[in-house]
Amino acid sequence: MGVRGLVIISVSTGMVVATSAMAAQDEETNIQNLPPVEVAAPPPAAARRVAPARPVARVGAPGSAAPRTRLYVYPTSPGTGRGLDVDKVPSAINAVDASQIKRTNSPNIADALQQYVPGVSINEVTGNPFQPDIQFRGYVASPLAGTPQGLAVYQNGVRINEAFSDIVNWDLIPTAAIRSAVVVTNNPAYGLNALGGAIDLQMKNGFNYQGAEIDIMGGSFGRIQGSAQWGKQVDGNWSVYGALEGIHDNGFRNFSSSDVRRFYGDVGYRFEGNEFHLNGGVANNSLAGPSTVPAELLQQYWGATYTTPQTISNKVAYLNLTGKVEATPTWTFEGTARLRRFKQSTVDGNPTDTLPCDDPSLLCFDDDDVPAFGLNGVQLANTFGPGAILSQIDRTSTRSTSFGVSGQATNTDQVFGHDNRFVIGASYDLSNTQFNGSTELGTIGTNYVVTGSGIFLGQSGEPTSIGPVSLRTVNQYQGLYALDTFNVTDRFAVSGGGRFNAAHISLMDQLGTALNGEHDFYRFNPIIGGTFKITPEITAYAGYSEANRVPTPLELGCADPARPCIIGQFLVADPPLKQVVSKTVEAGFRGTKELMIGSLGWKIGAFRATNYDDIVATPIPGLTGFGFFQNVGRTRRQGLEAEVSLKSNVLQFQASYAFLDARFLDALTLGSDSPFADADGNIQVLPGNQIPRLPRHLIKASVEYAVTDVWKVGGDALFVSSQFFVGDESNQFPQLPSYAVFNLHTSYRVTKNVQLYGRVNNIFDHRYSTLGTFFDRDALPNFTNGAEFVDPRSLSPARPRAFYAGMRVTF
Repeated sequence: MGVRGLVIISVSTGMVVATSAMAAQDEETNIQNLPPVEVAAPPPAAARRVAPARPVARVGAPGSAAPRTRLYVYPTSPGTGRGLDVDKVPSAINAVDASQIKRTNSPNIADALQQYVPGVSINEVTGNPFQPDIQFRGYVASPLAGTPQGLAVYQNGVRINEAFSDIVNWDLIPTAAIRSAVVVTNNPAYGLNALGGAIDLQMKNGFNYQGAEIDIMGGSFGRIQGSAQWGKQVDGNWSVYGALEGIHDNGFRNFSSSDVRRFYGDVGYRFEGNEFHLNGGVANNSLAGPSTVPAELLQQYWGATYTTPQTISNKVAYLNLTGKVEATPTWTFEGTARLRRFKQSTVDGNPTDTLPCDDPSLLCFDDDDVPAFGLNGVQLANTFGPGAILSQIDRTSTRSTSFGVSGQATNTDQVFGHDNRFVIGASYDLSNTQFNGSTELGTIGTNYVVTGSGIFLGQSGEPTSIGPVSLRTVNQYQGLYALDTFNVTDRFAVSGGGRFNAAHISLMDQLGTALNGEHDFYRFNPIIGGTFKITPEITAYAGYSEANRVPTPLELGCADPARPCIIGQFLVADPPLKQVVSKTVEAGFRGTKELMIGSLGWKIGAFRATNYDDIVATPIPGLTGFGFFQNVGRTRRQGLEAEVSLKSNVLQFQASYAFLDARFLDALTLGSDSPFADADGNIQVLPGNQIPRLPRHLIKASVEYAVTDVWKVGGDALFVSSQFFVGDESNQFPQLPSYAVFNLHTSYRVTKNVQLYGRVNNIFDHRYSTLGTFFDRDALPNFTNGAEFVDPRSLSPARPRAFYAGMRVTF
């Protein structure tokens, strides 16, 4: 449907969005999932002879006031200014807008990205729907500490990968407040971690969202969620926006209840092309993370858990100040200052390597003659009963304060009579983190619940250490980038530039000196590419870029194979690690065509990315949960992505296919609980072995049909092919089976302001797992049958069939 009523134009971070002045209306989407806008632009001939004027929105002007043209732009840097004309972008175009996010009825942006972006898949390795792993082209943005991160994530131009381990806590982002989500590829301007690309989230404000909306939904597994948002433009120059969300979910598994509470707000001011925003948010979430579970327990009950408690508490408060000044018709300056405070506390019940010694009155660690010490350095007495099964509760606390500033200048002066766009920017980020960890011994019951004893482990094990940790880290990240796009002709444009990254990481052991260390990393990452408009409706693109990721403080603090740690929890040493460098080449075609039945869009592209000195977490055989991080040489990810869409007033259809080939290129030895491990607990990885947890094939389809003006029905389907188990890097174990999921949704507009909707997820109640790994079968008995575990698989079960219904009221 077309935009009705007064059209209000707002420009921000690479995406131009049009919204109706009528309250809280869905934004229209075009075939590339970019919100469309019509602007008044000067005729092309005139633009080539004088400094090009910026397209200006004629708010309220009649159609005859000026020629109208549809403009689509795409972000090329993490700033807050307007992006590049989409036809000039030398990379794949992937975007999701607010209407598509709303269509999923999900409190998590990950579901919309998985459904509408080729190459994106998600899994719930934590066992929590609010904390998924988002995988794109074989790279991941995960909330799980210890997962090597390969995607940078930005919110309103601010990088939100957390300081200590680069994790991304998706539960902290209010979904209702997201205006658009763009997956950027082949662009080093997004700084550290953008090995596979960046996810650029733009939030709403009172200039682009006006009105009010209340949305209430409930359904299966005790799900109750509600959101409220309100935006208003005041006196033409001021705006205000706020969004509040609350969610309770019991989960379908034992001990998996979660509560999410989050708020986002924005105050804006603009005049004569200049715009300033003060925005921020808070969140306080209590999450269960039941993680993977042995396959034998799932066969008894799909909602089973293995060890409990597994809880996460996430709290955040942040404040951002952004400004954009149009100094001249061809120069725009923008800047951002941000402050973020993050706190995470985890409680994690686990098996333990603590056991009675040869002398049963004492406790030992890992071996029956190696003493287990208490916090006072004295060997622990065995106060547990003779039939007790020992376990432990690991606790961590992470408190980070981050501050950053960035600036960017954009110039659109012509060069030698040709249109040109030049961007230069710089950023500085400083983060201070306090990390603490402790281990309490306990016993485990037949329901796999660990009960603490009040006895805490001190430095124990030889050479392993499991004692308490207190570490302070300081991260300093600096970046300087420049990008230029030059129009050789009206049809041919070339782009080039690069970014220089400098990182300094300090580790300060608060209990001794073992963790002390200073680490510096430097890297210049270039980019070059071009686009050619074959016809007015078909564009070809190609590009090459490089990106880097520096080791996190967590990885640097757990990099010694002689002194492994509980990955993600305890740190013991800081040998140096090399930074990861990715080199990517990408090429493809995309096109659009207006048909009688709607707007047709399509794209097809291929990519190859090679990582050098990739970092992986390496388990230690025979020590439950212990491991270390190491550089493993080269890995490669290459593939193909294709998409077709058709959009009209009545029909919204989209289908895509993605192929991913991800492999190790160098031989290495890894510890594993795989049944194919050798006598020492190791597997041999050969060049050409596939990287686990990455499906080779993704097929997606979604459709929505307007039966009447007020009633819509739709559905979506997802097929994910088989994947190797984590721990089977040698590719010897049968793969985790493929799965297909089908969902249905409908909505009915009762009145102009009231809409009812419903959704059924996994309509065929297919029982499948999104991730598989191996576990130590000897660590705990199988209490369901009183015998030892036989099946080595540990799986992340997906949700069974679920029903949801809700009501949305707009004002």
